[in-house]
Amino acid sequence: METAIIKIGNSKGLRLSKTILEQYNIKDKVELILEKEQIILKPIASPRQNWEKEFRKMNENGDDKLLMNDMFEDENLEEWI
Repeated sequence: METAIIKIGNSKGLRLSKTILEQYNIKDKVELILEKEQIILKPIASPRQNWEKEFRKMNENGDDKLLMNDMFEDENLEEWI
């Protein structure tokens, strides 16, 4: 695919189409990789984005309960002191 380099203020840049942005899930930032005469743009994933909001929803729905005890009955904490 060929694309033009465009002037952006005192710099130059690439314009990516909406289709490419959606297809590769590119939001606000990309990782720029310089490798053997190539420039690679890689989407930056934010896996923990919006977790706080989702945790609040879990709490409101009562879905944030422990699935198992945080201590086992035969566990001896004295061993760790």
